[in-house]
Amino acid sequence: MSSTSRPADGVRRGWGQCVLAGAVFAVCMAGTTLPTPLYGLYQEKFGFSELTVTVVYAVYAFGVIGVLLLAGDASDAVGRRPVLLAGLGCSAASAACFLCATGLGWLYAGRLLSGLSAGLFTGAATAYVMELAPSGGAARATFVATAANMGGLGCGPLIAGVLAQYAPWPLYLPFAVHLVLVTGSAAVLLRLPETVRERQPLSSVRPQRPGLPAQVRAVFAPAAIASFVGFALFGVFTSVSPAFLSQSLGVDNHAVSGLIVALAFFASTAGQLMVGRVGVGRSLPLGCAGLFAGLALLAGALRWDLLALVVLSAVVGGAGQGLAFRGALATVAGASPADRRAAVISTLFVVAYAGISVPVIGVGVLAGPLGLEGAGLGFIACMAVLVATAGVYLLRRPAPAGAGPGPGAGSGPR
Repeated sequence: MSSTSRPADGVRRGWGQCVLAGAVFAVCMAGTTLPTPLYGLYQEKFGFSELTVTVVYAVYAFGVIGVLLLAGDASDAVGRRPVLLAGLGCSAASAACFLCATGLGWLYAGRLLSGLSAGLFTGAATAYVMELAPSGGAARATFVATAANMGGLGCGPLIAGVLAQYAPWPLYLPFAVHLVLVTGSAAVLLRLPETVRERQPLSSVRPQRPGLPAQVRAVFAPAAIASFVGFALFGVFTSVSPAFLSQSLGVDNHAVSGLIVALAFFASTAGQLMVGRVGVGRSLPLGCAGLFAGLALLAGALRWDLLALVVLSAVVGGAGQGLAFRGALATVAGASPADRRAAVISTLFVVAYAGISVPVIGVGVLAGPLGLEGAGLGFIACMAVLVATAGVYLLRRPAPAGAGPGPGAGSGPR
């Protein structure tokens, strides 16, 4: 073998490991959105209300926030693979809860474990994919991480919807398939190398305290508002859109419900990848505009019961969410001092995941007295005011354009 072929073999091996790590990432994230098109079936089976659906959904966010605050930097200390294996374990346990579900408690447990798995994976898997890439491949590795994260989130409802519609055992087969994929992912992960060279004991991990240095506060507020609204839009889409499609539009095909939710995640991936082209300074206001347009389209869909507007809302709002959140992440990271960057980013993620839980539960509470349409329109009005305020602020005081686009950012339901 010639000396020139050896580096080429090393590059190929590095990219192979990077892609395999991305596949493991995608499998875990798919598990977090797997129940989305199945909530209607669980309602029929267990007889709970729309409020309960939103609470079951929102429990996921509390799991993610808990991990981010208590052990967000664990993989820096103990290594990437142990944390990712723990995440796969939580993902498998979540699937087992849904497989064994005989009551509401199982659904709560499954969603909480799903949130724990996402919290363990989000930072560690992104770093792992980047570290396994060959030298000079940061941009391509960013694409792999982003595609794995958001692609996995999109594939979850798509796979579950197709299996629920066209295969037997709709409440069991999707989770059995995911359990098999998680087992295969664990086998793959055990064959990949560890990238953290100087590891420390688990006892060295300390809870992360969210914090905002003075120089970050001016850019943090609009970035946090845009992140909150983007995650809230995804939260409502993934928790109540199947019910709206069924009750108001007569769309009972689970595959269609799953596809529409998946479109929002795929559009978010496209939005995140656009940040490198439009620049961080433009991505936040453009993302706010996309979110506002997505909310307006969703309002039209609720008001006039039009499926086409639901699809357009998923695509436009998803792209706006991707632009806004990756731009927000890069903006606050670029404005943060190096020794406080992790704490600032953790704070942004906490705000974003609060967007998944609080507004979604609010929609569930209002769905009783106002109906799903009235509750949805109330949610849209509140979110539209928030994102419009952030957008106007950013137009008057643009975010610094010096920061790079940063790594691919996780976007939600999750």
